[in-house]
Amino acid sequence: MQNDKPLKLAIAGLGTVGIGVVNVIQSYGEILSARGGRGLEIIAVCARDKTKNRDCDLSQYDWYDDAVIMAKNSDADIFIELVGGSEGIAKNSVETALNSGKHVVTANKALIAHHGFKLAQLAEKNNVCLTYEAAVAGGIPVIKTIREGLSANKISSLHGILNGTCNYIMTVMRETGRKFDDVLDEAQQLGYAEADPSFDIDGIDAAHKLAILASLAFGTKIDFDNVYIEGIRHITPVDIDFAAELGYKIKLLGMAENTDDGVFQHVHPVMVPINSPIAAVEGVYNAVVTEGDFIGTTVMEGKGAGRGPTASAVIADIIDIAANRQPATFGVPTDQLINKPTLPMEKCTGLYYLRLMVVDKPGVMADITAALRDENVSLEAIIQRRRNPGAPVAVVLTTHETGEAEFCNAMNRIEKLEAISETPRLIRIARFND
Repeated sequence: MQNDKPLKLAIAGLGTVGIGVVNVIQSYGEILSARGGRGLEIIAVCARDKTKNRDCDLSQYDWYDDAVIMAKNSDADIFIELVGGSEGIAKNSVETALNSGKHVVTANKALIAHHGFKLAQLAEKNNVCLTYEAAVAGGIPVIKTIREGLSANKISSLHGILNGTCNYIMTVMRETGRKFDDVLDEAQQLGYAEADPSFDIDGIDAAHKLAILASLAFGTKIDFDNVYIEGIRHITPVDIDFAAELGYKIKLLGMAENTDDGVFQHVHPVMVPINSPIAAVEGVYNAVVTEGDFIGTTVMEGKGAGRGPTASAVIADIIDIAANRQPATFGVPTDQLINKPTLPMEKCTGLYYLRLMVVDKPGVMADITAALRDENVSLEAIIQRRRNPGAPVAVVLTTHETGEAEFCNAMNRIEKLEAISETPRLIRIARFND
């Protein structure tokens, strides 16, 4: 049934995504109204610089230069936070909006990862929604899929490519043989990487998203602080070539698993089988794979960032609120979220790739294998491409299933050997059921 009263919107942040949202609502108002059951009306916007040319007519809206004041004083039904950042204006304005009885739609993964539980409690207290489809995987409807489409399933694990910048860099490195720094420079020039790319290439952005997905999928309290995080700065063309020789591609993955003892949450480079669905996801695309007890494996893939995909996700949340589809922030009320510990990385078991630069002389391999033997690490394969007596050569070891702690102990012992000429490079190997 159509509601004659339009839903009033206030948009904080008029960057790429904010203007994208304005453009969609201005261009497709009638379609969105039909899909949500009521009209959508932007009544207020907020940004620091009113004089900036945004290629969009904003003259009909009330202008604020303080998002907190807009959250409190505007007559909006929904406050749309597109400022970014886990603290400051973003956090204060969202808290103010919720306390003022306004629904909140956000694309801010850092805010949800750090403060999502308390903000969800605040939303419940004020009988409003806190939604964040655009915070994870851009235009892919992964939040709605896990929260609603897979609600009949107990999800045991998930993994995904959650950062398009890293996926782009790894794709170009593999396809061209170029080094990390060179490809990063190109990604910055193309706008795929920020001037300060640390959040992306050091895995923090992916970890924010993983913490959100794990909470939603497993019904646990969000726990970003204990996610294991490792980036891609140390990946080299040599490792990418060895991975291909072994039948793998290297991807930066977020991986989470729900066990009886706790939840594993880790972000790091992974060698994935070349025939797995996740290996086929290239460039700036994202993908999320879930394992459910009834449905089995699901794979969701699409554009993970950019004006169009992210604005699409923001609009999807707005339409849900317009249609009075208002699910709990993390799928269940906050008092039903389980306080389950995040298990340390040392508790993991898996397969491992280790690349060593070794001075080629008698007895070296015996010392290396002794360190592995003493930590109960079983080798699957050893690759040495060529001999160069007296000079460093690349030696690659892969293992059978072994414990993370045991393998790292062995690696630390190996690193201290006189014949090891540089820091050993560890990459974990995944063998997915999909």
